Parts: sequence; structure tokens; C-alpha cells
Amino acid sequence: MPPIDSTQRKLFIGIAAATLLALVIVIADLAGGGRPDPPALRAAASLLDGSWRFHVGDDPRWADAATDDSDWETVDMTAPPGSHDGDVGLPDYVGGWMAHGHPGYHGYAWYRRVVTVPAGHASWDILGPTLVEDGYELYWNGRLLGGSGRLGPNPRVVGTRPLQFALPPDAAGTRGVLAVRTYMDPSSAGSADGGGMHTAPILAPRPTSAALHRVQWQRTIAGYIVEVVEPIAMLALIGLALAYWSRSIRKGFLAFASIALALMAARRLNNAITAWTDLQSVATYAWLASVMWIPTVATWTWAWNRWCPRPWRSIDVAALTLAVAGIIGVAIHSTMWTSISRLGSIALFVVIGAHMVRSGPMRILALATLASVVVALFGGELLDTIGVSDIWFPFGIGVSRTQYVYAIAIPLLAFLIVRTLAIGRTSAQVKSRI
Repeated sequence: MPPIDSTQRKLFIGIAAATLLALVIVIADLAGGGRPDPPALRAAASLLDGSWRFHVGDDPRWADAATDDSDWETVDMTAPPGSHDGDVGLPDYVGGWMAHGHPGYHGYAWYRRVVTVPAGHASWDILGPTLVEDGYELYWNGRLLGGSGRLGPNPRVVGTRPLQFALPPDAAGTRGVLAVRTYMDPSSAGSADGGGMHTAPILAPRPTSAALHRVQWQRTIAGYIVEVVEPIAMLALIGLALAYWSRSIRKGFLAFASIALALMAARRLNNAITAWTDLQSVATYAWLASVMWIPTVATWTWAWNRWCPRPWRSIDVAALTLAVAGIIGVAIHSTMWTSISRLGSIALFVVIGAHMVRSGPMRILALATLASVVVALFGGELLDTIGVSDIWFPFGIGVSRTQYVYAIAIPLLAFLIVRTLAIGRTSAQVKSRI
């Protein structure tokens, strides 16, 4: 192992400090977002669970209060105690229409129920359902209050997030019909309990509604905070590599690793963008998720091949071939081609790891970093088989195993980049090592 000079030592201290700071920020946000709704706020509001009328299909007239829904199905939106969704950890989770007699159904469906608004001088709001597959519109006595995404002839659905809708000023002391028009995009993967509303709306007076809305947003932000912190850290690694580019003895590795990190950062950040904003549709998100792993895997393969003193051209060609196979798999929706691409890529990383064992200094750090990157890329193939859960819920907020692996891989990559620096050596000495 090459000796550590003072500059590298300072960088190691900076990396450790930055890692600790990021960990503190994430833990604090998870702890805050994972707290239950304040009892006083929930006591002042009404969760609109219980029985709802339900009908698959679509007819705009179903929003009207006068619509006869007596022959519709009945769906119980009452959540089991302590239930939450399997992703963010949103409370009051119930199964969708696929768990209520409509397995495999995609498209439109409507929910309706009568709601009694207490009398008084307060203004009342409806807090929309925080989890719907995939988009919805909310109506009060036939009047559209708003919704998530755009429904109609050409639907555009986006990630569902906390929304607040004002009831008409004269709603207090009346009974009205709340109707929810939902739509599940055909491109969405259907689970055994997928489809439609998974959490019930909430009726609340102001300012209770605004306070509950903030709490819902705190939980939603906490559910994706790691997807922002880790991409920032990945971009910081690229900055580190560029800042010390001229001093590195592994320029080829740094070049491809920087491209791979940029792709990984974009992929992870994409989750938060979809969850927090309307900038990207669910269909676009699903397409990017199915495609972005292909160039990421190929670029990492080329990067680690260049960690070795003499990169193998055959590895580069094989990585490109497997990337083409992955693209074919996505284009024709073939699991066989996708599996060939992914399993073949794992085999290439194993070959590269065996080559790295004989590559001289820093091989232990390099192999540990390679292993963490491979596990992050191929969690399904490597971790599902040994029963590692896909998502854990510290503080009640979902954190995926991939995010845990990245939390290990990013500092390792930072240390590895610093160890490639030939600080204090002449340019001729650096070139002789490349």
C-alpha cells in the first residue's frame, strides 16, 4: 500500500467529516418525518375511512351528487392498526382494487361516499389521499376541487403527493358527496394489492388542515431525502476526481467512474423529482428506470477494467455487447434478454475482480469498493437470493437496501479516489505509473 501524505490525510478527514454530517442530516430528517401525526391534530380532523362505493370504468356523471350508486360495489377503506405502505411508510394503508376483486385491472375507477361537514364558522378542507395508483381527481357534489396529474382522453399521471383542497364556503353544516376519480396507467406494474386509493382522504377545519398538510409533507420529504443526499455526494465525488485529475495515477478509471456516478446520481435523484414534483410523468419515470441501468452498468464495467494496469479489450467489447442485449430486452419487453445482460455483467465484474487481485497496491480497498458498487447495481440478483429485505423502516420511514449500500460505496469511492493521487511526485513519475 502506498504511503499516505499530508494532503491525502487532510482529504480523508474531510471525507469522514462530510460523511458524518450527511448521516446526521438524514437521521434527523427520518426521525422527524417518521413521527406519527400529532394526536391533537388528528382529533380535530376526520379520516374518511370506512365504506366507500366503488365502480370500475369511467363516466363523468358519476361525480354528481344525484348519481344512483346503490348497485356499486362496497370497498372498506379502514386500515388495519399500524399499517403503512411498503415504500415510504405512509400510515393508514389499505389494499387497492386488485385486492378487492379486480386483479390485473388498469384504467379508470371511481370512489364515492357521503360526508357530513360539522356546523360552525370554520372553513373546511379535504386533504387528498397521499397514495393513489396513479392519478386522481376529487369532486364535491359534482364540482371539481382538484387532483393529481391530468385525467381525460390523454391522461398524464405523476407521483401522488400531499394535496389540500378547499371545500365551498357554504359546506359547513351540510352533507355532500365526495367522489374520487382514479386512474392507473397501463405502464404501471400491478401488485397483488395495487390500483386506486391506498389511503383515505381527511376532512379537517382550518388551520388544522394546514398543519396536517405540513406533517404529510414532512413525511413525504423524509421518504426521499436519501435520494437527494446521495446524488449530491456522488456529484461531489465527480468534483473530487476533477479537482485532482492531473495528480491521479488512474485517469482512465476516474474518467469512466465519473460518467457512471453522474448516471447513478441522475437515476437516484429521479425518484425524488417524481415524488415531490409534477415535472415528470409516471410513464416517463418507469421508462427511465428500465433504461438508465444499462449505460450505468456498462460504464462501471469500463471504469473497473481500467483500474487494472492493463485493461482487457475483450472486457470492453463484452460490456458493450451486454449493453446492447439490455437495450433489446427493454425494447421488446423480454426478461430473457434483460437477464442475459444483467447476469453477464455480474460475470464480467467477477472476472475484473479476479484480475484486480493480482493488480498490486490498493487491491483490498479497490475490491471492497468494487463489491459495494456491484451489490448496489445488482441487489435483486445478489441480495434477494439470501433473503435481504428490499426496504427497511428506521424511524418508520422506508430506506431501501440500495440506499444503505450506496452509503457504504460512496465513502469507499472517495477514499479510493484520494489513494490514486500521486501527490508530491513529478509529472514524469505520474505518467510512468499510468
